[in-house]
Amino acid sequence: MQQNSTLLRDVPATLIPAGDKVTLPAGLNVFITQSLGGNITVRTEQGLFQIPREHATALQDYRAAPLADAPGTAGEFSEEAVWETLKTCFDPEIPVNIVDLGLVYDLAIETTPTNGHRVEVKMTLTAPGCGMGPVIAEDARAKIAALPTVEHAAVHIVWDPQWAPQMISPVGRKVLGLE
Repeated sequence: MQQNSTLLRDVPATLIPAGDKVTLPAGLNVFITQSLGGNITVRTEQGLFQIPREHATALQDYRAAPLADAPGTAGEFSEEAVWETLKTCFDPEIPVNIVDLGLVYDLAIETTPTNGHRVEVKMTLTAPGCGMGPVIAEDARAKIAALPTVEHAAVHIVWDPQWAPQMISPVGRKVLGLE
């Protein structure tokens, strides 16, 4: 969904790709470039910014698609539910989820003594200097933590092996027009 909008109030945002936290002022004209995964990427004369999903109401005439519950949040915990949840996380500049982009390297699940789950994810970024890494990792962590019986969720950014475009899945390659 791409559209023009105006901010109805001051809104917290993250500068892309630096990752700096800023406040965009009320009255600012923005162009919505992406809203995959719930967060909204906007372009202004000052650059690209990500607005958190909970501040979508600050965008005039913006009609976000209702966010469905993350897969598995209403049902049983499973490894598949974790993978499907990770597929709801997006780099704010690229319209492909982090799994199909090839950024997720490892998923480890342990059962806790209380029959809950501890989930650890290792992921990388497309570029080592990307300041959005912590933002993307926290989005993934929070969504995993919302799954039933998850008692602990952690997402670690790693650099080995270094990401390469060949890691993009066939689905991701198709979305990006690479096939």
